[in-house]
Order: sequence, then structure tokens, then C-alpha cells
Amino acid sequence: MDKAASILIIDDEPQIRVAVRDALREVADRIGEAATGAEGLDAATSERPELVILDLGLPDTAGVDVCRELRRLLASPIIVLSARHSEDEKVLLLNAGADDYVTKPFSVLELAARARAQLRRARSSAAAPSPVTLHGLTIDPVTRRVDREGRQIHLTPIEWQILHTLVGAGGRTLTHQQIFDAVWSRQFGSPQQYLRVHITNLRRKIESDPASPRIVITEPGVGYRADVVR
Repeated sequence: MDKAASILIIDDEPQIRVAVRDALREVADRIGEAATGAEGLDAATSERPELVILDLGLPDTAGVDVCRELRRLLASPIIVLSARHSEDEKVLLLNAGADDYVTKPFSVLELAARARAQLRRARSSAAAPSPVTLHGLTIDPVTRRVDREGRQIHLTPIEWQILHTLVGAGGRTLTHQQIFDAVWSRQFGSPQQYLRVHITNLRRKIESDPASPRIVITEPGVGYRADVVR
């Protein structure tokens, strides 16, 4: 994979910025740094980085608020660093626009791998859509056709939209609310209740073993993701 043009690190701890910069040295041509939320937003506006590494414990602004503002400014992936890792916090951050979440202390090898994965996903999303293969299932986003071993699987419009939304996230976990908003738009109701029924029906159609799903994966307390195999 070609290097990213630039990555932005927003973290108030100099030693963490050094560790992140060293971890991503081979991932980007240029790595910018900011020590506060305000500096980070200014840098994001001027530099338009391809990826942002965001620490939650900033001195001037709540990290989740910075995340929301970054998402308003940029389509680029955001990876959040935090010493906290509760399910509620993860849901909050994903709903605020984060693409991935790494807890401290972190492995520099894992961080570099996650950064590369997010950059690949972003570049793939920007390209023309092409069929995706998930554990023997072929999904064509253009024709809206789903096949297994040459046999077409007929999905309802809601089932297709759920599958398309998950696959379009490129393996990223989506919260119940994010999927609900994408599929049902402004309809009111409980995201978990709506999704539980439709996910069960979708799995019956697309999974080789619906009791042990390999395509649509549950992230307990958070949401779902598609196990994308390319």
C-alpha cells in the first residue's frame, strides 16, 4: 500500500506522540502533531490529513466533542486512543464518528496495522464499488445481487440495506443506532429491537451456519460488523 500523504496526531502527552509517530513512520510521508483539541481542529482544517489519531484526554476540550467536530470537517478515518474501554464509551465514540478504538497501553505494531487497515478502507470506499466476498458469499453493490456458489439469495429491501450498510463499513463495527439511522432513516423506535429480528432473518439466508455466524458478527453491547474478506 502506498504511504498516506499525511497523518495527524492529537495528544497532549509528548511521549505518546513520539510513540505514535514512531509507530506510523512507515505509514505516512508526513505526520503532524497537536497538543490540544483546538490545535488539532486547526491542523485538520489546514492540512486535511488522510488519517487522525485522537487521544480522548485532552486538556481543553472533551475528546468526544473533538471527534464530532473532526467528523464534520473530514471524511478521513479517526482512530481514538484511550485508557478507558467501557462498552458505553465505545458506543458513544462510534456514534460521534470514530472509525476505530485502541486502548492504552497499545502495541505499536497493532496501531500501525489498524492505521493501514483504515487507510485501505477509506481508499476502497472512494473507488468505484465492486463485488465483495464474505466467506463464500458474493455481494454486488451495483446490481444488489447476493450469491453463494452461483445460487442467488433473495433478500428483502431491509435485509439488503442492512447487509449493504455493514459491508460498506469495511469491517468497522457500527453501533445499533448507526445501522438504524442508515436503514430506517427518521423512523422512531428501538434500534436493538428492530435489528434483532432482521439480523436473525438475514443470517438464516446468508450464513452457512446461522447459529455460528461468520459474516454478520455481533459486538456485544455495541452493534454489528461484517467480517470482510478480500
